[in-house]
Amino acid sequence: MAHLHPYPLGRLASRILSELSTGGPVLDFPRAKLVRGAGGRDWSTTLHGTKVATPLGPAAGPHTQLAQNIVLAYLGGCRIFELKTVQLMDELVIPRPCIDVRTVGFNVEWSQELKLEQSLEEYVKASMLLEVLAASGQLGLDPGFERFAFDLSVGYDLKGIQHERVQAFLHGMLDATKVIDRLRPELPKPYRDLPFRKCISDTLTLSTFHGCPPGEIESITRYLMEDVGLHCVVKLNPTLNGPTEARRLFNEVLGYRYRIPDAAFANDPTFEQAVDLVTRLEATSKKTGRGLGVKFSNTLVVENEGDFLPASEKSQYLSGQPLHVLAMNLVARFRGVFGDRLPISFSAGIERHNFPDAVALGLVPVTVCTDLLRPGGYARASTYFQELGTRMDAVGAKTLDEFVLRAYAPFTPSEVEGGAVSAARLHNTKHYVEGLLKNPRYAYAANSKPPNKVGTKLVLFDCLTCDKCVPVCPNHANFTYALPATTLPVVKLTRTADGTWKKTTAPPLVIAKKHQLATYADFCNECGNCDVFCPEDGGPYVLKPRFFGTEASWASGGDGLLLLKDGTTRGRFGGREFSLLGTRFSGTGFELDVVEPENPEGRVDDGVEIDLTYFHILRWLRDSVSSMPVNYVNA
Repeated sequence: MAHLHPYPLGRLASRILSELSTGGPVLDFPRAKLVRGAGGRDWSTTLHGTKVATPLGPAAGPHTQLAQNIVLAYLGGCRIFELKTVQLMDELVIPRPCIDVRTVGFNVEWSQELKLEQSLEEYVKASMLLEVLAASGQLGLDPGFERFAFDLSVGYDLKGIQHERVQAFLHGMLDATKVIDRLRPELPKPYRDLPFRKCISDTLTLSTFHGCPPGEIESITRYLMEDVGLHCVVKLNPTLNGPTEARRLFNEVLGYRYRIPDAAFANDPTFEQAVDLVTRLEATSKKTGRGLGVKFSNTLVVENEGDFLPASEKSQYLSGQPLHVLAMNLVARFRGVFGDRLPISFSAGIERHNFPDAVALGLVPVTVCTDLLRPGGYARASTYFQELGTRMDAVGAKTLDEFVLRAYAPFTPSEVEGGAVSAARLHNTKHYVEGLLKNPRYAYAANSKPPNKVGTKLVLFDCLTCDKCVPVCPNHANFTYALPATTLPVVKLTRTADGTWKKTTAPPLVIAKKHQLATYADFCNECGNCDVFCPEDGGPYVLKPRFFGTEASWASGGDGLLLLKDGTTRGRFGGREFSLLGTRFSGTGFELDVVEPENPEGRVDDGVEIDLTYFHILRWLRDSVSSMPVNYVNA
C-alpha cells in the first residue's frame, strides 16, 4: 500500500516563493485563478468568534491532510479549513483505489493517513505557510483577505480521544509553540521571525463516524468542551432523515439506484435523539463558554456495485449531488426546531451553482470535497466566488448579511441590524429546500454518465497530454516535464562465449508529445482519482514514471525512480532494479559503462540479458526532471 511522506517545510516554502516571484503557476495552480479579494464586496464571516475572509473551505478529507493541499485551497480563496480527521488508530490499511467521483462521489477512506505526530506537524506547517504567503505580499491580497481559520476533526470514540497521543495532538494544536520553534530555522531568513500564531485551532468538528450511539456523541462533545476547552461542532449523518424519508428522497424523488442498507440506520441517532442531545449540549456550551454548532452532513452509507473501487468494498460512502438534497432537508428540519440560534456548518454536494445559496442560508463554513476532485481541482473554487459575486451584485449586496437579506426575501438594507438577518436565514432555508426536490441538477439522470474513455492504453511515455491528472490530484502528486522528441531503437544484449554481444531488437521507443506526465510518489496515496478522469485506460499513478523523494520512501517499494544527491539515479521497473551514475549502468548480474550503447564495457554474469531501454529511460528522466527550474524531486 502507498504511504504518504510529508515534504520539508523549508523546501516547500522555497518552492512556493520562487514560483510566486516568476509570475507563473504556483504549485501548478493557474495564476489567473488566484482569488485575491472580494472585488469591493465583503465576504468575511466569523467562526466561533474568529474573523475569516470567506466562508468557503475544503471539507475534512483528501484536501486537508498535507500542507501543500491547504496552500492550494488558500490560493483558490478558501479560508476555513476542516482538517482531516485524526484518530488513535493511525496505521490504517485502506483499500486502493479509494475514491470514485466519475458521477456522484463514492469513497472507502475516512481518516488521516499520517501518524498523529506527523499530522500535528503537517497542520502547523500549513498554518505557517499561509502566514508566510501573506507576509510575502506576492499574492497581492486585499487588506484582510489573508484571514483564515483551521477547524480540527477527531474521532471516533471517547476512549481513543482520551488517549495520551490524541491528547498530545489536541494540546499541540492549541499551543504549537514547540513545533513552530523547531520548524522556524527551515524557512527562508526573511520569514523566520514572523509572529506565527501559536494556537493553530481551538475549534473542532466531531466526526463520530457511522453507527456511533447518541450517548457516545454527547459524552465526547462534553469532554472536548469541558476538559479540553474546544468550541465544538457535532457532525450529523444523513440517516437522521430516517429510513423511510431517506429512501424516499434518494431512491424515489431523485431516482438513484443504490441501496441504503438497514445497517446504515442501526446505531445512528434518530432525528429526535439528535434534537435531545443538542439541547443538552447547549447547556454545556453556556456553562463552559465554548461555542456549539452542528454540521450537515457526513457521507451516506450505500451499497454500490460499481466497477472501479475494490470489489470487496460493497458498502461505500456516498457524497456529491444527492447528498446535497438529503443534507439540506436536515438543515430545514433542524432549523424548524432550533431556529437560527445554533450555527450550522455545511458540506454536501457544494459546487459553484449552489455555493451562493448555502451562503444565503447563513451556513458557516460551507465546505467542499467532491467537486474539488473533478477536472480543474482547487482552481474550481475561484468560480464559486465569481458566482457569489454575480449573485450579490444582482441584488445590490455588498456584505454577506445584505446578501442573506436580499437573496430571496423582501428585506431592506436598513433591517440588517434589527434581527432581520436571522429571520431571512430561516425564510431562505424554507425557500431553497422546497425548490431542491424539483431541481434536475441533483437527480440520477443528470449524474449517471461517467467521463468518456477513448479506448487506448496509457503507457510510460506519450499520452493524450490533456493534463487532467495534474489538478485532480488532491495531494499535488502529478506533474509535467519535457523530453526531447526522439525515436530510439530498443536493443537487448547478451554476452556470448567469445566475449562479444548478441543483439536483439524490439519496436522502437518513440517520444513525440510536447511534454510528459509523472507522479511524485511521496504524495501519491493511490486514491485513483487521476485514473477516473484520464481519457486513457490504466491510470497515471500506475503507469506513468513515479519519482520518490527520499531513500526512506523508495524503500517502501513500488516501481519508480530515485535521484540521489551524488548523481546516482535508481530505477525500479516491474520489480527489477537498475542504477545509473553518469554512463555507469548496473542491475542484477551486470555493471557496465555504456559509452557506446551497442558495445558497453564491464561485468555481466552468464545468461544475463541487458535491456538498454532502461539505460535510456533512466538517462532521459534524470536529465529532464533535474533540469526543471523547480520541482519536488530536485528541490
